[in-house]
Amino acid sequence: MKAAQLLADYTNHPAFRELCRAAKQMLREGLDPATVRRQIAAQYGEPPVELRLRAQPQPLKIIGAHLIEPGAIEQMQTALRLPPAIRGALMPDAHQGYALPVGGVIAYDRAVAPYQVGVDIGCRMHLSIFADMTPDEAHRDRHHLLDTLTKVTVFGIGSPKKPVADHPILADPRWRATKLLRELHDLATYQIGTSGGGNHFAEIVVGEWLDTHRTFVGLLTHSGSRGVGAKIANYYATLADRETAVIASGIPKTYGWLGTDTEAGQEYLLAMRLAGDFARANHEVIHARFARAAGVAVERVIEHHHNFAWEQPDGTVIHRKGATPAEAGTYGLIPGSMATASYIVEGLGEPTSLASASHGAGRRFSRSEARRTITPAMAAAVVREAGVLVRGLAVDESPLAYKDIETVMELQVAAGLIRPVARMRPLVVIMSGSAGED
Repeated sequence: MKAAQLLADYTNHPAFRELCRAAKQMLREGLDPATVRRQIAAQYGEPPVELRLRAQPQPLKIIGAHLIEPGAIEQMQTALRLPPAIRGALMPDAHQGYALPVGGVIAYDRAVAPYQVGVDIGCRMHLSIFADMTPDEAHRDRHHLLDTLTKVTVFGIGSPKKPVADHPILADPRWRATKLLRELHDLATYQIGTSGGGNHFAEIVVGEWLDTHRTFVGLLTHSGSRGVGAKIANYYATLADRETAVIASGIPKTYGWLGTDTEAGQEYLLAMRLAGDFARANHEVIHARFARAAGVAVERVIEHHHNFAWEQPDGTVIHRKGATPAEAGTYGLIPGSMATASYIVEGLGEPTSLASASHGAGRRFSRSEARRTITPAMAAAVVREAGVLVRGLAVDESPLAYKDIETVMELQVAAGLIRPVARMRPLVVIMSGSAGED
């Protein structure tokens, strides 16, 4: 009998090759198979048990269950049956996505799941508050602001014909860490400072601090890591499904994970963090170009990722797919729609929500359903009534396609997730006007 056949149930052991060499040597020395098995077990432990879905999901906290479609809850429960799952939470803006719903938060034990981070890795919010522009000035100059904003970034799928900006992120040595990242560097060079499609936007907002009632004007943007993040996500999600199939059975496709102590897991975490930093760089380029073109100074910046995984000191990995970090004392941004309010919030660190909050109002229904039920005239009327100038209006991004931001906020305040700090309303909005994914 060959050593590999004798130790077939050890195939998933991380030292399988070493075990086989040891067993082969024992067999050569004349030991019988039963003795070899006993000695291998004494030295390396019993063979690994094949992993399977749990019979019942791990604990799940749902905020605003009446606002969440059943399919999103089912996706969350599937993820919470995975072997590394610890607990999860659903925000009131949640809706179905890939593997994990958008608005889903989940904690894993020393594991990271690429599709549960999201395809647009490091998608994020970024607010620049201007030191020297008043709401009256912004309203008076809103057409000029719209034109200026249009010139400082590019929306939509694909890349410009030439690079639109430069940034230190392009010289980051991590681009040389793996073959995939080396191949993606050129794409990053062309997409730096661009904004993608779908629900990504740039808008001039007029805000009010709720404690002092002081007003301000700012630039609020939402976009991510573009094609760079998408290619990283798809590559490692495929790898995770393949790696998971080796150690587990019955795991649905797209629900694969990578151990954070494995080479593949470490590679993904490095690439994910680089994509997140690239996403931040995109916003920094857009905001710097706008401030320069508009002749304004920035007095304060508030920013944060979603579609990201955060490693904790105890090895837990918190995935926030379309959810805002809301640790105690941290500031976050929760946008509504192109005709409704957005909020600056302070996180309260609620443990049952894994210190998270919603990343927006959330979709009422799918893009295809929005295109079926909302006409361009209906979408334009809502925006016009709100007094917002919009360039790139699409019916699937109409306020009619979104949940009520005030209800979503009230639910989170009542649950002790956040404290609203400022309320903002859009004055000028640009989007790609085309379909896409968050």
